[in-house]
Amino acid sequence: MADEKKNTALTRREVIQGSLLGAGAAALTALAARLAVASGPKSTVWQIDPAKCIRCGNCATYCVLKPSAVKCVHAYALCGYCKICLGYFEQGRGDWSARAENQLCPYNAIRRLYVDEPYYEYHIDESLCIGCGKCVEGCEKSGNGSLFLQIRHDRCVNCNQCAIAVACPSGAINRVDADKPYLLKRKDGKP
Repeated sequence: MADEKKNTALTRREVIQGSLLGAGAAALTALAARLAVASGPKSTVWQIDPAKCIRCGNCATYCVLKPSAVKCVHAYALCGYCKICLGYFEQGRGDWSARAENQLCPYNAIRRLYVDEPYYEYHIDESLCIGCGKCVEGCEKSGNGSLFLQIRHDRCVNCNQCAIAVACPSGAINRVDADKPYLLKRKDGKP
């Protein structure tokens, strides 16, 4: 009977080994959980795909922020630096002077700077831009498409359901990785 008790009783070595194995398993489980949280679902933000945007004007009116978090941006690498930029000038005007009544932007958010004859550079004043897309429309119709709309993340509140995305008729607004939030236009016109 004493032999039977001895066979069923754990030795001190077995208890220590079991404890170490249990502690190791617990440590591995905790590490795996921590890694899962750290690499968990990627953070995403709302953004406009310039290739899908139809410049409908909804970005200016449906954003919960006033003025909209959507702003016109300029891809300088695509720009022709035209003297007569139809993203800047109202189309159909006979007078191509830079007077306010000839400018397409209703908020005077585009600055035209002389570079060298016949070249001009166009800068967007984002504090004035409401994201209406009029300049983008003009640039797309008669230019090279160097102006396009983007959601500025220093302004966007990253709503769970973006009101602009719901109202967007072309489905151009989607979530993208926060690591690469801006979809830039390339020479081939794709983001």
